[in-house]
Amino acid sequence: MKRLLVDNLGERLTRRLAGRLSRRSALARLGALLVAAPAFPLLPVQRARAADEGKGTDFSRAAQTDDNTACNYWRYCGIDGNLCACCGGGMHSCPPGSQPSPTSWIGSCINPADQRSYLIAYRDCCGASICPKCSCLGTDHAMPIYRPQANNHIIWCIGANTFEYHCSMAILVGLAE
Repeated sequence: MKRLLVDNLGERLTRRLAGRLSRRSALARLGALLVAAPAFPLLPVQRARAADEGKGTDFSRAAQTDDNTACNYWRYCGIDGNLCACCGGGMHSCPPGSQPSPTSWIGSCINPADQRSYLIAYRDCCGASICPKCSCLGTDHAMPIYRPQANNHIIWCIGANTFEYHCSMAILVGLAE
């Protein structure tokens, strides 16, 4: 039988390796390679993600600090609802005839003035009919429904005198460190 060149090369390489390495060191190296191999495909993705995080999200790149009745106001990155600032209230106060819900969802938004991230508590105002002005949907850092503390699709009038939704506020809590 004729031996193929590949077979001869493979045999020589295997014999040379067997002469230089012990079984334990070969198994240790193989084990380390098997443990580390799944992480290799992630490395370029992690670098790309880190580069994207430095630029911010689509919302944070378009955010502004002047008009709190516009949906691109920096505090509204995670809001889902009608702005109380357009309905006779403010970012910290409900309009007359409505009351703040005792519960809220939270988010963190980047202030374009200082490029720092701040914690924002989004609180619904309840007890009056819905205000049809300034409907905004900010989805930065929104979480699925099984993480309700950071989900913006829930009507947060839980615990209020009524479940009737009126508008939403964006209350600055502090720096997100």
